[in-house]
Amino acid sequence: MQKLRQKVILGHLALLAGGALVGSLYDQVLIGLLVAALLGLGWHVRQLLRFEQALRDRHFGSLRYGDGIWSQLYSRFNYQRSQSKQYKKSYRQLLKEVRKSTNAMPDGGIILNRDFEIVLCNKAAQRLAGFRRHQDRGHRVDNILRDPAFGNYLNAGVFDKGIEIRSPTREGGWLLCRIVPYGADQLLLLIQDITERRRLAAMRRDFVANASHELRSPLTVVSGYLDTLAEEEDIPAHWQKPLMQMKTQASRMNKIVAELLELSRLEGAGAAPTDEIVDICGLLAAAKKSLAGRNDIPKIDIQCNSRAQLHGSTAEIESVIVNLMSNAIRHTPVEGQVTMTWASDRDGANLSVTDTGIGIEPEHIPRLTERFFRVDPGRSRDDGGVGLGLAIVKHVLERHEAKLQIESVPGSGSRFACHFPPGRIVAAEPVPIAGSSSI
Repeated sequence: MQKLRQKVILGHLALLAGGALVGSLYDQVLIGLLVAALLGLGWHVRQLLRFEQALRDRHFGSLRYGDGIWSQLYSRFNYQRSQSKQYKKSYRQLLKEVRKSTNAMPDGGIILNRDFEIVLCNKAAQRLAGFRRHQDRGHRVDNILRDPAFGNYLNAGVFDKGIEIRSPTREGGWLLCRIVPYGADQLLLLIQDITERRRLAAMRRDFVANASHELRSPLTVVSGYLDTLAEEEDIPAHWQKPLMQMKTQASRMNKIVAELLELSRLEGAGAAPTDEIVDICGLLAAAKKSLAGRNDIPKIDIQCNSRAQLHGSTAEIESVIVNLMSNAIRHTPVEGQVTMTWASDRDGANLSVTDTGIGIEPEHIPRLTERFFRVDPGRSRDDGGVGLGLAIVKHVLERHEAKLQIESVPGSGSRFACHFPPGRIVAAEPVPIAGSSSI
């Protein structure tokens, strides 16, 4: 390329020198230079026009040969054109393979632009949600999936988790929809058929509820007879300890049955009511008062930093407070401290329970809200824990559109924070508390 440049420059200089030489013969050097420059310019214009004509006719035979700059330009252009054809061919092949793979997916996939308009969808999306590949292109996706919950999901713009909606194409069917970022200014809507999963969950829920109901009657009878026997004065001394153990286990079973029934009720219920006002500070005070006089538990502090109240169920929120407080007390030594805090701001409100107990290893935190999960099963049985309290907390918070955040440092303590959205809050001005109370 460098030699070609030198050749072009030397050629033009030679042309100008020739023009100057011819002009000097007639004592018109400038005119000779001008004529030579015009001849060079005219030749380049002619070559440019030929090249433009060849581009239109797609016929480069006249430019194919030679060693001038225009032949080199053609060679480079032809190379780039060949490369472009190869790239297009590879791209078409890749696109074909991608379409084959996406059409083979059992889950639906819809590419959306930033305005939630449909760009492309696979066959599973057509089967599961009734999308039409060509007719629906350019339409907003919520014009096809006309579920109010899905519309609210789009408008909220928070896509960290999916949403379950009824299938528009299958009676009794359910779909899990989730949006994830995809490419530049695009989104990918994933649709999964969860009908079978919901059916199995309903069967499990019904089984647990029915079994718990069936267990309640015999447990009541057993507990009644045990209470009667325990009150008898002529019970032999060697039977007193077994009777107390049986009463303890019967009471524990009754508690498990009650909590299983509560879980079944929460799983089958929808959103919590909004016509009831919950006084969080009052519930915290009542929870603390219920433990007054006990010297076998850690110190408990209450910090009510807001007068804000909550739209929801008083009984359910009370169960959240009691379960979190009991859990903190159970895992905190007597010389430790449990702090229950209620605070609000523009982003909502937070109910948190912080302890200075034994803490939780990081690998256990994601499983804490599972049924019957216990970090230390032996210890939990000894102190009465059955592994259902945090599962109840989780479902109550879901009914109140709230989230549970768990932070813990082994050996230093844990913090369980319940964040309620602004829509659930009865706003009030924050009230500073001069000091916290303790027992």
